[in-house]
Amino acid sequence: MVLLLQSRASMTAAELARELEVSERTVTRDAQALSEAGVPVYADRGRAGGYRLVGGYRTRLTGLARSEAEALFLSGVPGALREMGLEDTASAARLKVSAALLPSLRDASRTAAQRFHLDAPAWFSEPETPELLPAVAEAVWDDRLVVARYRRGEEEVRRALEPYGLVLKAGVWYVCARVPDAGSFRVYRIDRFSSVDAADERFRREDDFDLRAFWDERAEQFARSILRSEVVVRLSPDGVRRLPYAVGLPSAKEALEECGAPDEEGRLTVTLPVESEEVARTQLMGLGPDVEVLSPATLRDRFAKDAARLAALYGRVDPDGPSPAAEHP
Repeated sequence: MVLLLQSRASMTAAELARELEVSERTVTRDAQALSEAGVPVYADRGRAGGYRLVGGYRTRLTGLARSEAEALFLSGVPGALREMGLEDTASAARLKVSAALLPSLRDASRTAAQRFHLDAPAWFSEPETPELLPAVAEAVWDDRLVVARYRRGEEEVRRALEPYGLVLKAGVWYVCARVPDAGSFRVYRIDRFSSVDAADERFRREDDFDLRAFWDERAEQFARSILRSEVVVRLSPDGVRRLPYAVGLPSAKEALEECGAPDEEGRLTVTLPVESEEVARTQLMGLGPDVEVLSPATLRDRFAKDAARLAALYGRVDPDGPSPAAEHP
């Protein structure tokens, strides 16, 4: 109640009751208790009356600029906090900070929310919140050892883990944890956990562990580990421009940096790391005639067959002439 009254000039008993989810009788009783405890809560009588604090009673944060206050409210990700079971805690924290801010900065949360929004899930997917995420999140916040069972292929594995941090990547939740038996850090998808039991024992966190740096390193290692094959392609200038959209920026950037000069037709010959021939076929088909596969021969043959099927489907026409659709509407 005190925090609410610090952040607003005045509130009626009905407004306080609604915010605090209590009865107006409870608001009246608590206001009296606060007054008796020395907190200057003043009740204005009448239809337009309400409760307010007098005498400048508030805790203020000093030295905080508007830009700093607005950035402070950007640090919360409402959807992620809700999934971790921390929405109420975060709401209480924001209320306390708002109440402590100077009056001139009190609208910082609103102005920040009007300008920035983080939409973490990927396009064209409906992410599901893992059922065990709140339990894992609680163990992370409390530095508590857990015993987890998780699916690995066709088998289920039981392992003791020291959960150091959570990562939300494209709508999928991961936990970065240290395995005490192995003495190493690993990454687990939380939706593959079948059970999580928190132990009474707390683990001692390594002070120099950097969650962001650890995740960036593992993500790069994973991206490289799946690129087990290579294809050689010739790209038109438009194909070069569109290559990052087809295979991803890191792979495209590395491949283009190592290629030579364009040939007389302005095409670049590029050696491209790929996950497999099938994946490369799917990725590169999107570039259409702006890519020519040179090797391996098996992939080139598949592209030739795909091109023949497309030509048969649309009709063999001069590529620079009118399309069959234009001649036969």
